[in-house]
Amino acid sequence: MTTTAIPREVPVPELRAGRRGPAALWRLARRKPVGALAGLICVALVLVAVFARQLAPYDPAKPGTQRLKPPSAQHWFGTDNLFRDIYSRILVGSRVSLGVGFSAVLVGTLSGALVGLISGYSGGWVDLLMNRLMDTIMAFPPLILAMFVLSVFRPSFVSVSMAIGIIIMPATARIVRGAVLSIKTLQYVEAAAALGSSHLRIMLRHVLPNVVAPIIVIASIQVGNAILAEAALSFLSLGVSTDAQPSWGKMLQDTRQFWQAAWWTAVMPGAAISIAVLSFNLFGDALRDVLDPRLRGQG
Repeated sequence: MTTTAIPREVPVPELRAGRRGPAALWRLARRKPVGALAGLICVALVLVAVFARQLAPYDPAKPGTQRLKPPSAQHWFGTDNLFRDIYSRILVGSRVSLGVGFSAVLVGTLSGALVGLISGYSGGWVDLLMNRLMDTIMAFPPLILAMFVLSVFRPSFVSVSMAIGIIIMPATARIVRGAVLSIKTLQYVEAAAALGSSHLRIMLRHVLPNVVAPIIVIASIQVGNAILAEAALSFLSLGVSTDAQPSWGKMLQDTRQFWQAAWWTAVMPGAAISIAVLSFNLFGDALRDVLDPRLRGQG
């Protein structure tokens, strides 16, 4: 399996919050039908993860009676080397893959947004120090950094999510910082400062609401990268999956010696990873284009 590192920066332009709610959803569906379809697939993947146990036709950990059986009416995605139904394991495995992906993005986005907000608004030595910290993190190859974190902390759901979140944090921090640098020079922000508003009040009331849009966009794009990173770590035996609760990357790792003789053991989990990553990336790209005022009216 070829592992792909998480991009160190995601090319998301500076965004401003525009109309929200149903109007934004309709604009997304009308202007970006592919992105809207990808969004529906993302929702479907989340629902599958939530109801995986109810949807799975077999126990994902319980061996059946047929070993390395190709896809059939009885086993839609075939069986693996331990007689287990691959379709059921993919359904249940979505809980780990998506769960770690969303948790890592939550950690990386919140921490990165906080760093970017403080760095961009404060300026001076605070900005310099936080920028150097982000540069230091980005100096390490992403997967190597994640492996180092997991060598210090025993692999668990929390530690894997934190390791991937650390990789995501610098890109989010830089995007939020850039947006804050532009917003804090606007007249209404300067007027609030002149009227005696505290720095905390200005950040929370005037600056933060105007960087919500880019935070949402970067988070949606990074979910796919986080899922891919979790798969790579699980393939390297640094994941959190078990026989009863597998992940897509661990399924690839468990059957790697059978790929030539039983192609479905690699294709089916690999397809699940590809569909999830592609869907979240397409949805994030479409969301970025719709929320970016400079791209409205084009296409």
